[in-house]
Amino acid sequence: MSFELVVVYHRQPYEEVIENGKVEFREPRSPNGIIPAIKGFFSQVDKAVWVAWKKSPAGKPVAFERRITVDDSFGNYDVVRLPLDAPHIHQFYHVTSKESLWPVINSFPWLYSSENTNWLMFREVNKRFAQAACEQAAQGAVVWIHDYNLWLVPKFIRDMRPDLKIAFFHHTSFPAADIFNILPWRDEIVESLLACDMVGFHIPRFSQNFCNIAQGLRCEITREDSDIPEPMRTMNSALSEPKVTTALHYKGRKIVIDTWPIGTSPDLIKETVESPEGLARTAKIRADLNAEILITSVSRVDYAKGGRQQLEAFERLLKRRPELIGRVKLLLVTVAAAEGMEVYRAEQTKIEQLVGRINGHFGTLNWTPIHLSTTPLAFEEVVCAYRASDIAWITPLRDGLNLVAKEFIAAKQGEDGVLILSEFSGAAMELKDAVLVNPFSLNSLDATLDQAIDMPLEEKRSRMRNLLEHVNKYDIKYWTQHVLDKFKSL
Repeated sequence: MSFELVVVYHRQPYEEVIENGKVEFREPRSPNGIIPAIKGFFSQVDKAVWVAWKKSPAGKPVAFERRITVDDSFGNYDVVRLPLDAPHIHQFYHVTSKESLWPVINSFPWLYSSENTNWLMFREVNKRFAQAACEQAAQGAVVWIHDYNLWLVPKFIRDMRPDLKIAFFHHTSFPAADIFNILPWRDEIVESLLACDMVGFHIPRFSQNFCNIAQGLRCEITREDSDIPEPMRTMNSALSEPKVTTALHYKGRKIVIDTWPIGTSPDLIKETVESPEGLARTAKIRADLNAEILITSVSRVDYAKGGRQQLEAFERLLKRRPELIGRVKLLLVTVAAAEGMEVYRAEQTKIEQLVGRINGHFGTLNWTPIHLSTTPLAFEEVVCAYRASDIAWITPLRDGLNLVAKEFIAAKQGEDGVLILSEFSGAAMELKDAVLVNPFSLNSLDATLDQAIDMPLEEKRSRMRNLLEHVNKYDIKYWTQHVLDKFKSL
């Protein structure tokens, strides 16, 4: 069978659960995020397939069906599972992606390491993904590849199937040339991305960084520039850009550079938090946490997310403003990394130690300043926690976009609240009524936290209404249609 849209992403688009000895495929617990955003395209095309990996024992016959059909709320679609053994998964994802590429992508070059990297194995895994995609694609189909750990897939596909349209989307940030060019494989990566017909990014800074790198490494490139799209015309901010490149021309080919941020699902979030069950859950969260001022932070354990800096700022708040002791509480949901992610283990230990120190120093028999959860919460719990919160405190040191910020806005539905958002997250370019913070500055972290706590009620409501209007307009359906229109023009 051949398909007109082939999605290539390393993760499977469902959770595989064994129930009563039988394998069941369930939708991800959260209907927001990368996977549901991509799956939304399946209802828009007649024939689509998803290519992902599935772990398979080394040296043994594959013990699972390579192709399965999934029927869920996104429609009926096929998933092709690429068998990868444990050594390939470990080297491809846990080592090369997280120890070599991730620090560079997020502009932490001092954390970069290639000591354990086997680039030949990383390249081999990318080639396998490319072969699987080519096997599924109809003549002239669109192959849509997602995220940095599949950077080498486009060139392999171009060599195997020159008839295909190749698109790539970065869900992460993209660093400046002086950081990216640390990578010894920079030429191979850029040459592969230049094999695409379209390369997508969330915001202009990331697309401009890529175009500058490409032009620096391939001087024969020419580019087309344009004004910044309306939702992202934020000036005087850390990620501001005056212009955006819309196309590159290289070796007689045009590469469309698409710059548009993913949206969330505000209608679904509203329905969830305003249902009788949602209202009851929100009230219970508020009662259980028993805080006059509830600050919520949701992320995962990752040095790029700024968890330690955030906790140190909260500790300074309690020291600086003792009148808040007993009145303010931080709900910190920082999800622990999956097994095998050694690079994040030390970060999780530091976060847990900081929480213990703060709770031990400031806590009383009746009040604990921080409620910590390192396990993922169900979607319904998360959005109701947002609804129950007075302040969403989202301060990553680097972030491609940050959908949590948009989910908080949708959950509040215009009620008074404050969004504190790092100006180094992609979403800061859109969400102009958030309180923007520089998470590298202690003074900025302290001042914005004070500003949010002391903000007048009417200002809170005004900001949240404006933010909700933006999130409702530029939702996931808007992004889906935008990308489909781009595909049609390739």
